Amino acid sequence: MASPLQTAKQPVDLAAGGARPSRIRRDPPARTDKKTVVPDRDERDQWTVTLGVLAFTLAIVAIIAGFSAVTGWSPSDRVVHIRLE
Repeated sequence: MASPLQTAKQPVDLAAGGARPSRIRRDPPARTDKKTVVPDRDERDQWTVTLGVLAFTLAIVAIIAGFSAVTGWSPSDRVVHIRLE
C-alpha cells in the first residue's frame, strides 16, 4: 500500500492555547445622536390624497382645455342671463 503524500500545511491543534484575539483592527462604529423623524402615517396619507386629487383635477382641466382648443369651442360662446328677483 502507498503512503499518503505530505501536505504543505501543518495540522492544527484546536485544544491547545484557547481562542486567539482577532488581528484585524476595527474602529468602533460612529455614534450618531441624530434622531430620525418618522412622519405620522395619517398625515402622510392626507398629503398623498391631496396631491392625488390635485393631479387628477389638473389632468381633467388639461384634457378639457385641449379638447376645446381642437373643436374651437370657447366659454365666450355662451351668454349667461342672470335675473335678479
